[in-house]
Amino acid sequence: MSVRLIPNLPNDAGARSGEDRNLAHTGYYEYQQARRKHWNGIVQDKPPTLGGYYNFHVRDVYRKLIPAGAAVLEIGCGTGRLLHELRPSVGVGVDFSSEAIKVAASTYPELEFICADAHELALGERRFDFIIFSDVINDVWDLQTILQSVHSHCKPGTRLIFSFFSQLWKPTLVLARRMKLARPMMLQNWFTAQDLRNLLELTGYESLRAWPEMICPLEIPAISSFANKILTKFPPFILFGLTNFLIARPAPDPRDAQRGGPPSVSVVIPARNEAGHIEQLMARVPEMGGGTEIIFVEGNSTDNTYDVIVACAKEHPSRNCIVLKQSGKGKGDAVRKGFEAASGDILMILDADMTVAPEDLPRFYDALISGRGEFVNGVRLVYPMDEQAMRLANLIGNKFFSWAFSWLLGQKIRDTLCGTKVLWTRDYRRLAANRAHFGDFDPFGDFDLLFGAAKLNLKIIEVPIRYRARQYGTTNIQRWRHGLILLRMVIFAAKRLKFS
Repeated sequence: MSVRLIPNLPNDAGARSGEDRNLAHTGYYEYQQARRKHWNGIVQDKPPTLGGYYNFHVRDVYRKLIPAGAAVLEIGCGTGRLLHELRPSVGVGVDFSSEAIKVAASTYPELEFICADAHELALGERRFDFIIFSDVINDVWDLQTILQSVHSHCKPGTRLIFSFFSQLWKPTLVLARRMKLARPMMLQNWFTAQDLRNLLELTGYESLRAWPEMICPLEIPAISSFANKILTKFPPFILFGLTNFLIARPAPDPRDAQRGGPPSVSVVIPARNEAGHIEQLMARVPEMGGGTEIIFVEGNSTDNTYDVIVACAKEHPSRNCIVLKQSGKGKGDAVRKGFEAASGDILMILDADMTVAPEDLPRFYDALISGRGEFVNGVRLVYPMDEQAMRLANLIGNKFFSWAFSWLLGQKIRDTLCGTKVLWTRDYRRLAANRAHFGDFDPFGDFDLLFGAAKLNLKIIEVPIRYRARQYGTTNIQRWRHGLILLRMVIFAAKRLKFS
């Protein structure tokens, strides 16, 4: 059992000096002491509540967002049940209720609980993968100060997750508490999602996505599950969620990527029946960062693509080139094979058909190392295309799937089918370890990566490129058969990402 008591709520206002005296005039200490007394009473008395089903649903959402084995800090941990159910490798709970901390520490001795005020948090050099605020921000004195306080405990990849009641439900919740059907509360803040986004921006964070949960907070057989898992994902029901979830990250610092020197790059080029493009690819793929590795994965061509790749590699000894022959089928299999062989810090996919110019790759590199995005996707639908670059049916399909995937992923995706995608190798390793969650039936490789990026809550950003007509050969895409596969993938992903 690990319990730390930090007495940071002094009672003697006359003994305070400097900043403490200034805080005293704001009513801060009186506010905190009244809240602490209130919550200590809640823990001791255990008043009746109808919140059991709601609390179970909220914990279930957090379990889906946070993988087991992560380092987790919970602000406002109460008696510690949520933190326990996340199964963290390192779990630290902070709450200013000494009674709640005593219960938490005795119930979950494998975790660490600290009795402290989050406005004045001091955890030394410790950094966490996730920092969570479950139903706590509406009860605090100054959320801006708390967000500043936890910033020093963030890594570049840390995710902050908030859940908080919707203003729309305020009258209902107030009535339930007056009728003693719900846990009593003191005066609340009632943040909106936009209020929270604004405070995050002020304190050095970036909001990634937000969504409502739960339109039926009572357990009614068949009805509750259908309403909360299905209806709440669609308008107009989406407006009536009881609680809002929001995920944020520390605002990117471009210096983080450059520590230790410029990152190296591996460019994976799947190539099937692309003999006429290989020489240009070898000559035009630019050198980037700390060095560029080119990995050709030849996919059982019916022309002499493999021989041309081998010959070009010999003719360009200055290029760091690897030539692989694909044993499986499909671009997705080729991409995975190339990524497994890659040694670079950054992974890039470039289609061998030259419809995206190799000279555009540094734009993707810059977007990634600047921190503006953690998964960089090309978008072909901004600039005019070369004639015959994309058929009308393909264009319509692209727009439909862009809408569908934007809805699925919770982040705007304008062009899901652009073959050029870039991400950090470290993120790909995490993505690959979680691949079984979505199955292994993506023949293209694009959606396997997009789904994985969404599951990891990576910031997805798109780079506009000019899409060109191929100069050699014919496309390997079969519009109608592949379109049906994509539709099947959308349905499958919806079950895992939206309706699970």
